[in-house]
Amino acid sequence: MKAYIFPGQGAQFTGMGLDLYEKSPLAQEMFEKANEILGFSITDIMFQGSKEELKQTKVTQPAIFLHSVILAKVLGEEFRPQMVAGHSLGELSALVANEVLSFEDGLRLVSKRALAMQKACEIQTSTMAAVLGLENEVVEEVCKNISGVVVAANYNCPGQLVISGEVEAVEKACELLKEKGARKAVLLPVGGAFHSPLMEPAREELAKAIEDTQFNNPICPIYQNVVAKAVTNPDEIKENLISQLTAPVKWTQCVQAMITDGGSEFIEVGPGKVLLGLMRKIDRKATASKAEYELADSNV
Repeated sequence: MKAYIFPGQGAQFTGMGLDLYEKSPLAQEMFEKANEILGFSITDIMFQGSKEELKQTKVTQPAIFLHSVILAKVLGEEFRPQMVAGHSLGELSALVANEVLSFEDGLRLVSKRALAMQKACEIQTSTMAAVLGLENEVVEEVCKNISGVVVAANYNCPGQLVISGEVEAVEKACELLKEKGARKAVLLPVGGAFHSPLMEPAREELAKAIEDTQFNNPICPIYQNVVAKAVTNPDEIKENLISQLTAPVKWTQCVQAMITDGGSEFIEVGPGKVLLGLMRKIDRKATASKAEYELADSNV
């Protein structure tokens, strides 16, 4: 079965999407529509902006979303998903690609999500750290016994877990995890504690927007970060998407569930190759590739 996977924040690069814009009239139309919805020219920043400009929260998340969903659309008949999943932000790309959300509604939610997360980051100084070389249970146990907020946030692949929370609590956790034998426990250059209880203000803000948005029946199951299993009911999809901001991203578990349910060919749709790298560490036997497109002679 074909499984399409969509990347999250951090996959952005200057020039992303320019080839699509130049070669596909459909892509050009969708990019221009995005500029209109967002109220600023995101295409200018995506195509020729600096790394710093691309790092702005209001830009990063919509930029990755746009690259992913427009690429899926331009693939046309080639894009025939039998299951989909997205890492964090990528879950919204996956929901547009499997027709639960319209392109316009998906983009509006991504924009609101980015701004709500930025606001939550400004309320309290917080951070995240990558932990390499330890079992999940060891990391969870250390976090549980630290005073202050620090939790497991991203289960990226076996032996690679990201923790999230208050700066002091995360720093303390890193010290203890190194003592426990972590190969690395390093702070990440992020603006806040994503997928932790500190994102509660963002979750509340986004919940209303999600509840007010039309969610349709998917064309195939989506494996959502919060539950790491196939979901097809629109009400359940909504509920899981609302929970996602304060809950961990169970990416390893999502991929393993997709493989168990028959996923045999994994295709990453969007900028970068982060998810391909994680796939190799989750299951070396799984076939994984980047979505390829040939637009030179296309009118799509």
